[in-house]
Amino acid sequence: MKLLPLEKLGAREKSNGVVHFGLFLPWVSASDGNRLWVKVIHEDDQFLQEIQPSMFELAHSGDPDYGDYWSVEVEINPASKAHPESAWGSAGRYVYRYILQNPNTPELIDWIIDPFAREFGIGKLSAFTLGYEPHVWSGNENSWKTPPLNDLILYELMINEFGEDIDKTISLLDYLADLGINCIEVMPVSNVSNTIDWGFLPIGYFGVDERFGKRKDFQKLVDEAHKRNIAIILDVVYGHTSDNFPYAYLYKKLNYHENPFMGPFAKDYFGESTDFRRTFTQDFFFTVNHHWLDCYHVDGFRYDCVPNYWDGPLGQGYASLTFETYRTVKAKQGQADHWQRFFNNGANNLIQCAEQLEGPQEILEKTYSNCTWQNETLGAAEAVAHGNQGDLVNLGLRLGLSGYPSEVTSNNDTIKKTALQYIENHDHARFVCNFGMASRDNDLLGEGSRGLWYKVQPYLIGLLTAKGIPMLWQGQEFGENYYIPDAGWGRVMLFRPVRWDYFYDYIGNRTITMVRNLTRLRRDSPQFRDGDHFFYNHHDRYQSKNVLLFSRRLGNRYSLVALNFGDQEQWVPFTFPLSGNYREEFHGEDNLNGVANTEERWLKIPSNYGRIWTID
Repeated sequence: MKLLPLEKLGAREKSNGVVHFGLFLPWVSASDGNRLWVKVIHEDDQFLQEIQPSMFELAHSGDPDYGDYWSVEVEINPASKAHPESAWGSAGRYVYRYILQNPNTPELIDWIIDPFAREFGIGKLSAFTLGYEPHVWSGNENSWKTPPLNDLILYELMINEFGEDIDKTISLLDYLADLGINCIEVMPVSNVSNTIDWGFLPIGYFGVDERFGKRKDFQKLVDEAHKRNIAIILDVVYGHTSDNFPYAYLYKKLNYHENPFMGPFAKDYFGESTDFRRTFTQDFFFTVNHHWLDCYHVDGFRYDCVPNYWDGPLGQGYASLTFETYRTVKAKQGQADHWQRFFNNGANNLIQCAEQLEGPQEILEKTYSNCTWQNETLGAAEAVAHGNQGDLVNLGLRLGLSGYPSEVTSNNDTIKKTALQYIENHDHARFVCNFGMASRDNDLLGEGSRGLWYKVQPYLIGLLTAKGIPMLWQGQEFGENYYIPDAGWGRVMLFRPVRWDYFYDYIGNRTITMVRNLTRLRRDSPQFRDGDHFFYNHHDRYQSKNVLLFSRRLGNRYSLVALNFGDQEQWVPFTFPLSGNYREEFHGEDNLNGVANTEERWLKIPSNYGRIWTID
């Protein structure tokens, strides 16, 4: 894979008032009778009926790698404005789109958006800013280091649901740092057509959707997060697009039987599929990755819907993209710039997280992904929540990531590996919904019965002490209780803002206090980050009483986690492998002093709660 020449693509101000427009349209040539125009208007004029956009025709040429290339330079001069009240020529944002005339189609093909736009207007409009002033990165940025994989405590958020926009999200970074978060997974910020949308049907990849803010706003978010020792990874969607994405939209309008970018490749789960057999497609998404790493300083990616471009470990799709991205970052080592954020003690800490729910272990074993989503822990937790006591064994194994590699060497690259641990994320209803629903007439507006919050406690304790990377979904830490249906447009097009007032009530206070204690424990105790995980599988002693026990051990650092998923307090026996005094981490109650090696003690585990004992 290689980088596309972004310096000649998209809309870019070359000099004072002169803007260059350029794009690749493979198989669309002037020699076949095609003509292409760009329509441009100042953002302040776009809704005024007497002020129409200006049109400029693009010239056609050939590119040795990607074929048909169209470009034009436009001087945006106040003297050339067609209406005296127009803002034409003024500094600020301009919106634009392309129009194609093809001899074989009866009408002009309008509303072709720029696949290389760095900014966006309302809806399907591309944009640029005349007189753009870029973000000035802080002095901290060249000393910032992306955290090692096993140190991550992840928080998934959607900007407009979490903080309304980027500026307000920045104002909440201190809260996240105080919560113990050191990595934020941001749901897609790529351009989409709708105002309310999760962002998984992109129409533009090289910038931030206008719903959230502008390019420098997101750069400021990353900069401010790094100041607080918080990494940012971006949820990216490369296996499918919206039907308004220009390489899907235009070639359908042209009635082409083939497409230079889109088409069936692997699975076809959602939207218009991208075809990674095409060199242009491969290079496009590789360039998108590079652009976000270089221009926005993100610390990595969460790759959505990997099955759509998974064609095996030696394939042209996902495996190749993650390999080339890793190799590109690796080549930057030793340079005196922001790329050094990835390198610490000889390790490359670029985060590449797969959403490969069909084969999470395989994706770690056979690609350059270093972490992955997996629904196995969530599925086991839901089964236990529904009263299936036998699934406690499965949950114990899942919390220990049984069968997952912790390190893989390939091409002389040794990469740490792990998986995410979560019981909530954007795809699923809040976990409390498993225990009961509040009365609502419509599933779209349904809510879990928040009064049953206490039943979630042992699952949260397990999540934040288990092997792997724990992840919280926005508001989970103070008991957010939205319901999300399993299918339908109501999942992605209903606005569910975080209800910050929950933070202050009894339920929110109890829950967030526990989460803060657990993130502190994980941060301060290396056995929870790097230690071995051992599940004590004994039905008569533990599972029969709805109790699950596991330990985390790193050398002589040892902690025992005991979880009670039932409604009754339980006493269970346990034989400790190390002698010493054991403190109870939550409340300082039930400390165990003078424990001898291999001595059995009886442990009290409160209902719907847990205990953690750590050797002093």
